[in-house]
Amino acid sequence: MKKHNFSAGPCILPQEVFLKASEAIMDFNGSGLSLIEISHRSKDFVAVMENARSLALELLGLEGKGYSAIFLQGGASMQFLMTAYNLLENKAGYLNTGTWSEKAIKEAKMFGDVVEVGSSKDENFNYIPKGYSIPEGLDYLHLTSNNTIFGTQIKKFPNTNVPLVCDMSSDIFSRQLDFSQFDLIYAGAQKNMGPAGATLVVVKDEILGKVTRQIPSMLNYQVHISKDSMFNTPPVFAVYTSMLTLEWLKNAGGIAAIEEINEKKAQLIYSEIDLNPVFKGYANKEDRSNMNATFNLTDEKLKETFESMCKEAGINGINGHRSVGGYRASMYNALSLESVGILVDVMSEMERKG
Repeated sequence: MKKHNFSAGPCILPQEVFLKASEAIMDFNGSGLSLIEISHRSKDFVAVMENARSLALELLGLEGKGYSAIFLQGGASMQFLMTAYNLLENKAGYLNTGTWSEKAIKEAKMFGDVVEVGSSKDENFNYIPKGYSIPEGLDYLHLTSNNTIFGTQIKKFPNTNVPLVCDMSSDIFSRQLDFSQFDLIYAGAQKNMGPAGATLVVVKDEILGKVTRQIPSMLNYQVHISKDSMFNTPPVFAVYTSMLTLEWLKNAGGIAAIEEINEKKAQLIYSEIDLNPVFKGYANKEDRSNMNATFNLTDEKLKETFESMCKEAGINGINGHRSVGGYRASMYNALSLESVGILVDVMSEMERKG
């Protein structure tokens, strides 16, 4: 039976990427050697790294605009630390929209003053704060574009002269934005780009080198940029698979093309949530994420029936996070419209049974 993978991450990737990546494990580029046993400084892998970095800038529309793309390790959690280490001299602003924002705030407080410019904690993060003011003199403003746990997504970013830092771990490459409005973007690979183990950082070169503190080499963006993401041994499989996924996205028409499909997937499931009395959405409608649809049953007595039906339909990974409960359908780039349709059919059948 075909599985329909709605996991929040690590998540579904394109089938052709799985195939190519698995072939490279056995024999990379016809070398008779595995991708994961060759030198990361070999000509073949250096080409992979260069292509992955170049594709990231190309797809984001940042080629030739003074940005560098690097692949690092440690996940977005390491970036909570690194952004502050490299950019926070005096005071930074953070918009608190959930668990990952709170973790980023905690790390930043070790390096300077942190101003929480807005928060949706009062409603357990089911909305995106709006109308907040941005203080003068901030070193940067940190945002989380999409909140996987709560199913919210920033639809409009602030117009400000303050440098913008954005955690795009769960919606990068999923929708068209003016990415040049951001001074630093970071994203763990395991949502829309590749397997766990690699983190993409895209940074405007001119914002670096301004803090007075000494930065350890492994945590210094400028060091990694100067070494073309090869300061230490990179996560070769994760980078290679990310490169394949970025090639797949480019060949599919880029971000504009995938955004159309993502919009259709989101419209399909949210329409069912709103029309079906068996379910209720968690996030405020205007802030709903196109990547992670969060919803609950209106009657918990139906839990066993619904989950049994999902299992029979081959639906995997829709249990919600413990802080929200209910269900979460993560609909990243590689998830097909067909899979969303299967879930919606099960939800519709629940209403007919009820």
